[in-house]
Amino acid sequence: MTKPGCLMVGPMSENVVAQLNALFTVHNFWEAEDKPAFLNEIAPTTRYVITPGSRGCSAEIINGLPGLELVASMGVGYDAVDVAAAKAANVRVTNTPDVLNDCVAEVTLGLMLSLAHRIPQADRYVREGHWENAKYPLADELFGRRAGILGLGRIGKEIARRLEAMRMEIVYHGRTRQEDQPYRFYDNLVTMAREVDWLVVIAPKSPATNNIVNADVMEALGPEGCLVNVARGSLVDQEAMIALLEAGKLGGAALDVFAREPHVPQRLRDLENVVLLPHVGSATRATRRRMEDLTVANLRAHVNGEALVSPVA
Repeated sequence: MTKPGCLMVGPMSENVVAQLNALFTVHNFWEAEDKPAFLNEIAPTTRYVITPGSRGCSAEIINGLPGLELVASMGVGYDAVDVAAAKAANVRVTNTPDVLNDCVAEVTLGLMLSLAHRIPQADRYVREGHWENAKYPLADELFGRRAGILGLGRIGKEIARRLEAMRMEIVYHGRTRQEDQPYRFYDNLVTMAREVDWLVVIAPKSPATNNIVNADVMEALGPEGCLVNVARGSLVDQEAMIALLEAGKLGGAALDVFAREPHVPQRLRDLENVVLLPHVGSATRATRRRMEDLTVANLRAHVNGEALVSPVA
C-alpha cells in the first residue's frame, strides 16, 4: 500500500525523520528550488504537513495541497501557521503545549538571576583577571521584589511558582482576571509596570499583543525596573527599549527573543545592563524530544482515526 505524503517544511531531527519515514513518504520542502512546481508535483498524494514552529506553514502551502488534512507544528506558538487559511481549507492544526512549560520557566528564572546578580559580567570579571585587583561591585537580588507577569497562561503559571520559591510577590496582567489564581490582577498594563520591579513577558504573539510593551509601559517600569521577554520579540517595542536602556530610563533587560531574529542590533549588544540569549527557552535535549514525539503523535492519531492529542484548530 502506498504511504501518504507528508511535507516537511524545514529540517528536523533524525528522531522525527525516522518516525515519519515509518508512516509517510516524506517530501523536503526547504530543498525544493521551484517550490510552487514542487507543491504541484506532490499534491496528489500529500495529506500532511509537519513544520518547526519557527517556520510555520503559509497559505501558499496550504492552498497548494488540495488534499491536505493536517498541519502539525512543533512549538507551543503557532503564529507562523496561517490558521485562517487552514480553517478555510478544512485543515486541522496541532501544536506542542505543556511539554516545554518547565524548561521555559527555568530559563526565565535563569535570565532573572543572571540580570539581578550580573552573573555574565561577574564571570567575565574573573576570566579577565580583574578580581586580582579589586572586589566585584555589589549586585541586586530577587528576594522581596515584586514581579508582574504579562500572560498568566500555562508557562506563566510555572514561572510564577518558581518566583514564589524565590520569595517574590507575584501580580499579573492579561485579557481577563483568572478567579482561581491567588495573585493580584491588573487590568491596566502601565499601572502594573509602575508598581512592579520586574515585568515578565510570556503572552502569545497576536495582532493584539504587537508592541504591547511600548515606551509608556517601559517608562512606567522605570530606571530601577527590569524587563524579561521569553515570549516573542514582537511583543516589545525594541527600538524604544534600546533607547530607554541607553538613557538609564529602564534598569535592565533579559531577553531570549528579538524583533528580527537572529539579528540583534549592535546597540543592544553593546549594553552592559542586558542579558541576551539566542532564543533557547525550550532548547534542551529532553524538552525537544518531548516536543518532537508530541508532534508525531498528533500525525499518528490522525492517520489512525483517533482524536488529536493537542489540536489548536
